[in-house]
Amino acid sequence: MLNYILNPKAILVSIFIFLFLCMGCEKVETLPDPLEAGWKGETVCELVEENKDVRVLKCTFPPNVGHEKHYHKPHFGYALAGGKFRITDSSGSRDVEIPTGFSFSNDKVIRHEALNIGETTAIFLIVEYK
Repeated sequence: MLNYILNPKAILVSIFIFLFLCMGCEKVETLPDPLEAGWKGETVCELVEENKDVRVLKCTFPPNVGHEKHYHKPHFGYALAGGKFRITDSSGSRDVEIPTGFSFSNDKVIRHEALNIGETTAIFLIVEYK
């Protein structure tokens, strides 16, 4: 058995198998989550509720305030007060008008940055599934 462990070919095969198996492993996220992310050192989201099933955040964006690049786990969102945003993600930047009462959901992890380019304060509830 010791000969197998010290055998260079066996070591290379073992490394190859390990790397192949890890390709399917879930990526460790390096960006902040929405509660950790802020804007220019200031927080924009507050924790409203957290239990074994969900985490609920309330995020407030006055004009010219955004949310630095961050990730979201699968979640549901609701605009308590809408606004105009510049959203930047892997597909580029786009300006979007989000009306009050608008809801949205994502069933996968997303990454983006947002900036309120409107003239009113926008407020969102974000419900993250655990």
